[in-house]
Amino acid sequence: MATSSLAISPRKLRSDLYSYSYQSHSNTPLVISVLASLIERTMARNERIAKICSWALSKDFRTRVFDCYETPDMTIQSYLERIFRYTRAGPSVYVVAYVYIDRFCQANLGFRINARNVHRLLITTIMVASKYVEDMNYRNSYFARVGGLTTNELNKLELEFLFMMGFKMHVKVSVFESYCCHLEREVGIGGGYHIEKTLRCAEEIKSAQNEEKRYINQITRIML
Repeated sequence: MATSSLAISPRKLRSDLYSYSYQSHSNTPLVISVLASLIERTMARNERIAKICSWALSKDFRTRVFDCYETPDMTIQSYLERIFRYTRAGPSVYVVAYVYIDRFCQANLGFRINARNVHRLLITTIMVASKYVEDMNYRNSYFARVGGLTTNELNKLELEFLFMMGFKMHVKVSVFESYCCHLEREVGIGGGYHIEKTLRCAEEIKSAQNEEKRYINQITRIML
């Protein structure tokens, strides 16, 4: 990954994580490039291992639901950019999706991310993460069109994913921060900033907004 594309200020990084979902004109957030790079390296490692050891191939029958009949002709970076462009899911959604992917791999040890299953896994985890993180979401049918699937296919993937995860969707703040730290290390340019701080920043902003709404509601009731 070229470091020039990741040269970014702490202020810009904070904006990447918690302002994009409210800005229709925004560029692709940094976290997408970092996540794409990490997944691509994981796939390359799995491919090298599979060439040496046949037992390393995905053998869990249940996870075959994520396999495509034909390998999609789209890079991970392009696919994530497409999802962001059409859903405007906040950057924190991609961090939570990364948490889900890691949990999924740990819960299903026979599963290996590869070119045939990565796209379906991404659209499923991002949609589920969006439902967990965002206050408002698109329907499954819209996510399906964005991801290049039918609604029935995505509905099935979501249901299978939830059962294989044991419905363990909650992500603690400390867990979120640890995964942000890992993604931060992936940048590898020593910028001296900390992604995890933005979670607390976002919570403070949301708390202030809620407090302002309560104040306005109180004033309205008084005036009435």
